[in-house]
Amino acid sequence: MIDRRFLLASAASLAAFSAFRWFGLGGDAKAAETLAPQKFEVEKTPEEWRKQLTPAAYNVLREAGTERPFSSPLNHEKRKGTFACAGCDLPLFASETKFDSGTGWPSFYQTLPNAVVEKSDRSFMMVRTETLCRRCGGHLGHVFDDGPKPTGLRYCMNGLALSFKPADRTSS
Repeated sequence: MIDRRFLLASAASLAAFSAFRWFGLGGDAKAAETLAPQKFEVEKTPEEWRKQLTPAAYNVLREAGTERPFSSPLNHEKRKGTFACAGCDLPLFASETKFDSGTGWPSFYQTLPNAVVEKSDRSFMMVRTETLCRRCGGHLGHVFDDGPKPTGLRYCMNGLALSFKPADRTSS
């Protein structure tokens, strides 16, 4: 015998599930990517990327993985220079825009001009803004609106997606 509480709980669960599917929440980000592939300046086959990148960097850049927090040596990088894409070497962030967010990932409040593209990421039953390298489409991390002035943004990047180029000390 079905009681009223069971019936109401079932109806509520079905409504919640339908709402998540209707609004695109909780969906598979990779499936959404496949529906609308984007063209990038640098395109390689998965095999070519695997030859170029370490397995961990491949997971982050090409499969939208996330490195463990506090594991990147770039968290402690304080020298002047530029942070570039580890996939295609495109300059992404100036060292002057780096700050310690306490999150465990290298964080910046501003990108270099024409460095990244952003797209909606609806994975893990939440909506976030994913940050990709503009040239190769590599997954860098996410951007949030809880950063410092002057932009109020926090580009929370995977260190494995970045390389650091120190400023040339012999010039100027």
